[in-house]
Amino acid sequence: MKPEVRAFFHEPTFTLSYLVWDAASKRAAIIDSALDFDAKSGRTGAQFAQRIVDAVKAEGLKVEWILETHAHADHLTAAPFLKRAVGGKTVIGDHIGEVQNAFTGVFNLHGVKPSAFDKLVRDGETLPLGELGIKVMHTPGHTPACVTYAIGDAAFVGDTLFMPDYGTARTDFPGGDARTLYRSIKRILALPRETRLFLCHDYKAPGRERFEWETTVQAERETNIHVHDGVTEDAFVAMREARDRTLDTPALLLPAIQVNIRAGALPAPEDNGVRYLKIPLDTL
Repeated sequence: MKPEVRAFFHEPTFTLSYLVWDAASKRAAIIDSALDFDAKSGRTGAQFAQRIVDAVKAEGLKVEWILETHAHADHLTAAPFLKRAVGGKTVIGDHIGEVQNAFTGVFNLHGVKPSAFDKLVRDGETLPLGELGIKVMHTPGHTPACVTYAIGDAAFVGDTLFMPDYGTARTDFPGGDARTLYRSIKRILALPRETRLFLCHDYKAPGRERFEWETTVQAERETNIHVHDGVTEDAFVAMREARDRTLDTPALLLPAIQVNIRAGALPAPEDNGVRYLKIPLDTL
């Protein structure tokens, strides 16, 4: 079956958010939403997320799920805003506790638990979406909690894969592992060759003039510069680990992680009515 898919590109963070729905029942899911955040001023906003809300209302959809492929390190989720605006339960993979444990000490956070999310999903579980099902695939490597959501002929792979001319995700975050990522990618690429793959980011590879975020299993298997058919696990691991050593820390990692491991909940206001994010010094 073929779900309806509408992509929303958040260019400040090169993030793709998706509105996915079953045309027959009008039941919908939102995947990997983004909150506007200006790191220079500390201002948040929901202009981008409002575009998704507007689309939900224009199509007459009932949002069942607000899905996260993982706890993102490059943008803040807009899940709380969307939940208030259009409903739906927040969902993430059941290994999120490993990510929370890795970062709560860094930020000296207390009481952060997997129950911050409405629902944790495990490998092989299927969530209902009208006449469609959302099949959960645990695809770790970028982070321990990464999942892919397969819906009909489409799969939403998060940061695991990029467009074929850009390659694959970094594996140098806590709990990341290049060998694990290779095996997760091979699992995704074992889906039918015509499966549409929807990516969470595009950084426009050198020589390409426009942003792109939809590809297929066949295209990835034939032309992905890091992991096309014939690339061995050992060769991939050597390439990925060498490349990771050259990468900078994501610009929004510190604000994003401490928000996203709490399902998007911002810190409570202090006695002056102002919310504050923490920036640990000399720690990472």
